[in-house]
Amino acid sequence: MSTSTLAVINPATGVQIDEVPDLTADEALARAETAHQAFGEWRHVPPRKRAEVLTRAYELMIDDVERLRDLISAENGKSLADAEAEVRYAAEFFRWYAEEAVRLGGEYTQAPAGGVRNVVTRHPVGVALLITPWNFPAAMATRKIGPALAAGCTVLLKPARETPLTAVAIAEILVKAGLPEGAVQMVTTTGTRDVVSALLADDRVKKLSFTGSTPVGRTLLGQCAQRVVNASMELGGNAPFIVTADADVEAAVAGAMIAKFRNSGQACTAANRFYVHADVAEKFIEAFGAKISELKVGDPAEGAQIGPMIHDKAAGEVRELIDSAVEAGATISHQAQVPDSVATEAFVAPTLLRDVPADAPILKEEIFGPVAPVVVWEDQEEMIRLANDAEVGLSSYVYAGRLQDAMKIGERLEVGMVGVNRGIVSDPSAPFGGVKQAGIGREGGHWGVEEFTEVQYLSVDWSE
Repeated sequence: MSTSTLAVINPATGVQIDEVPDLTADEALARAETAHQAFGEWRHVPPRKRAEVLTRAYELMIDDVERLRDLISAENGKSLADAEAEVRYAAEFFRWYAEEAVRLGGEYTQAPAGGVRNVVTRHPVGVALLITPWNFPAAMATRKIGPALAAGCTVLLKPARETPLTAVAIAEILVKAGLPEGAVQMVTTTGTRDVVSALLADDRVKKLSFTGSTPVGRTLLGQCAQRVVNASMELGGNAPFIVTADADVEAAVAGAMIAKFRNSGQACTAANRFYVHADVAEKFIEAFGAKISELKVGDPAEGAQIGPMIHDKAAGEVRELIDSAVEAGATISHQAQVPDSVATEAFVAPTLLRDVPADAPILKEEIFGPVAPVVVWEDQEEMIRLANDAEVGLSSYVYAGRLQDAMKIGERLEVGMVGVNRGIVSDPSAPFGGVKQAGIGREGGHWGVEEFTEVQYLSVDWSE
């Protein structure tokens, strides 16, 4: 057991909540050995038994929703409503992958030339290193753990240093649900670079699943290349939110509030750039701005809708983006108020920017905060060009009066996911992931569990 500890701080109050072990690289490698030993047993557990463990974990999470909600809110800073929604969403991944565990398919076919039968099956890839971010400490963990365990893999879970407590709680729930203790190993550390490098260089680690920024993803892919480690990447986003001339503006505003301000804008799928047709721009801005102005900012424990950024540094970066946008010609149209009583500098006022130039730097960056820049458009071809002008393509949102128009625009967007007349795209049953530099592979649905398997083909002689 590590003698060093990592303090976990509430970003709304600046007060330490708890502490967890701060592992060294050698200690992390010892946990890799434990997971490797557990893999020898877990891979042979029948799918139905694996499914029963995941089902029980789902039930335990739902039974414990209030404690987990409060824990997420305390270490992450999101509102209680957002935290509870995350717990329920996160639990669904255990339920979904309990169902997928018993449906891992294969194939049996005849070779075209005859005389041979092709048998195709899937095997668990092995020990999987799962690296999760701080913005959804429960859902990002279960979205990876669920399919890994369903496939028969064991896992090393390295949560973000800011939010390890939720991950630890989920690991404890899995053990309570009947998972062998060695099958999920926690890797909490402040020495992320050294620890992850050591694990990716170790032959016992066969898989990496990472959610985080694109620059870090590039570095990890380089490390994976050294041993040709199977890698899945869910990286950055810069989602366009498109409103056409005939869109239902009231519905678009409701969707925008979800797409932009869920988790205070700290989501890779968050709407980052708003492209609104000139015919409805004023109506949209006024209605959207009014909703933004009404948002209650403050400590989530006191009922605030918008909590702090994850830390003071992140908040400072978002405020700098607002200032740079104004310098580029944008105008602050509407803004909520941050109370003087807040305890830290991690709070940012939810802000609506209008008159944003189409080439403004804020449109090129992932804001990761409660700021909505609006660009007015008239020419659809130019709007689509601007929407696609990003190195990443994770998600997008389209509001249009005619469903066919929304889908036609959606199919032209260079992204992995499109919300059509709705402000959220995530669902355990659907493939979550992006194109371009937004990642590799998919999470969710049957695609998610396939990421943790290797395909094996047996060529069987069938001659007379």
